[in-house]
Amino acid sequence: MEMDKEIYLSSLYDYYSPLLTDKQKDYFEDYYFNNLSLAEIAENNDTSRNAIHKQIKDTENKLLAYEDKLRLCEKYQELKEIIKDLDEDIKEQIEELI
Repeated sequence: MEMDKEIYLSSLYDYYSPLLTDKQKDYFEDYYFNNLSLAEIAENNDTSRNAIHKQIKDTENKLLAYEDKLRLCEKYQELKEIIKDLDEDIKEQIEELI
C-alpha cells in the first residue's frame, strides 16, 4: 500500500473511529498502527485471513464514505491553511477549538 493512502486512512481514522465497531477498530489498529500482517491478525482473533482482509477493506470504505459525506478532514485542512497567516495568539486559540 502506498504511504500517502496509509497516512490518509490514518487521518480519517482519527476523525471517524468513534463511528466504527470495536472489531473494526481492533483490526484496523492492528493492521495500520501495530503493523501486523493479515495472517497474524487472523491467528490472534481465531478467524480466517480472508475474513480479516474483508473487514479491513470494509472499514477503509466506511472511513472514505464518512469523509465523502461529512468532509471533516478536508475542512480541517482548509482551516489550517486559512489560519496559518494569522496572529500567533489568535491562531493558537483557533487551533485549540479545532
